[in-house]
Amino acid sequence: MRVWKPIDQLADDVQSGRVKAIDLVEKSLQAIEEHKDFDAITFVRAEQARAQAKLIDDKVAHGVKIGPLAGVPFIAKDNLLVRNTEATASSTMLKGFVPPYQSTVIDRLEAAGAVCIAKANQDAFGHGASTENSDNFVTKNPHDKTRVPGGSSGGPAAAVVLGMAPFAIGTDTGGSIRQPASYVGCVGLRPTYGLTSRSGVVAMASSTDTIGPLTMTVADAAYVLDAYAGKDELDSTTIERNPLGYNIQPATSAKQATKVGLIKEWMGEGLDPDVRTSIEDVVAKLEEAGIEVEEVSVPSLPLALAVYYVLIPAEVSSNLSRHDGQRYQFADVNGVNLTESYMQSRAKGFGREAKRRIMIGTYVLSSGYYDAYYKKAQTVRTKLINEFNAVFEQYDFLIGPVAPNAAFKIGENANDPLKMYLVDMMTVAPALVGVPAISVPARPSADTGMPIGLQIIAPQRQDRELLTFAAWAEEVLADE
Repeated sequence: MRVWKPIDQLADDVQSGRVKAIDLVEKSLQAIEEHKDFDAITFVRAEQARAQAKLIDDKVAHGVKIGPLAGVPFIAKDNLLVRNTEATASSTMLKGFVPPYQSTVIDRLEAAGAVCIAKANQDAFGHGASTENSDNFVTKNPHDKTRVPGGSSGGPAAAVVLGMAPFAIGTDTGGSIRQPASYVGCVGLRPTYGLTSRSGVVAMASSTDTIGPLTMTVADAAYVLDAYAGKDELDSTTIERNPLGYNIQPATSAKQATKVGLIKEWMGEGLDPDVRTSIEDVVAKLEEAGIEVEEVSVPSLPLALAVYYVLIPAEVSSNLSRHDGQRYQFADVNGVNLTESYMQSRAKGFGREAKRRIMIGTYVLSSGYYDAYYKKAQTVRTKLINEFNAVFEQYDFLIGPVAPNAAFKIGENANDPLKMYLVDMMTVAPALVGVPAISVPARPSADTGMPIGLQIIAPQRQDRELLTFAAWAEEVLADE
């Protein structure tokens, strides 16, 4: 379904004058219009994008060097602040909010020459795995309009597969880039925690929020990451980038991993048989290509989902407390005093899932329950980190499914929160541990034809190594 050239070639075409940036913008705008029935886009920045593209073309005409993303259109998830554009995180609470500044990631992409063409739909505040929790509308899967595209970055993922832009930027708190990438059949990268600045991103859970690209190839994801990764004085958690950068060599010359671990706990109970077959097919292809693959156990993995849904709602409760009807946009209330204003604004502005997570988080942080739940969950999180570190002493990479199933029907899990949370069972652990992970397309479902993703995980700060191996694996899996 790819309709764009590789991103580095697009930028080179613009820089050389062979292609106009405005033409790329118009192509992107046309694709957005043609596929508007998929409900992937929340705001189109046509006027701003055209103006930016014309400025780039004028500079190129005068011999000015633009940057590695010269004139390349992209789409931002609705929780990234973009100048002169609403940033609602797809929630009623922020409807109409235009931020006074923009995120570091957007700043760096624009400095590299990229053009933000639109904002994309998501589960409100990132709370969900299907975009069904968006206060706007439900985005449809590009392969089947009756199915979800995953979430919470469902809009950006669907937009990329539909050809609305060469790449999109999403956020991954517990799987919100990797899972939709798996469901729609694109590449989704979650970098090492701290490699990408969270400044100017509507916070969900500050200890796991990470910004990553959604693209059609691993090489494109690496190219985009290289443009914005690294330390930022506006985010104290950020880390130094790899001095070699993240642009990878062609996959055909990539250094192959010597040893890969297939995560045992993800291949058992709860895994759809069709997904299991797809991952087993991946293992067979890797072994045929000379990779040693062994089953490996991470004993605390079965506890990861419970840990996540204690710790992350606690951070959600804290972060969403700033949305009180007095700050930011929401003001559709008639409270006679401050307390009543708080109650009315939060009752109207927050959706059902946001309220659920706020209540869970407030409960686990409350007096008498902090030690029983939150503190114990943090202890298990540390145990998970230690177990992953131990496994990575023996294996170069870990692999497994991204999700226990392919994309499900819209409405299928909407009224069963527990069933919806179980969709995250294979993505939350890397987020809790802070390691980089990527979803690349594997063999589609034999039952439905829907995409299935392979998850590849690397040790902390080994994003370049992860991308190199993933690009090589991408070629191996494409060979039939």
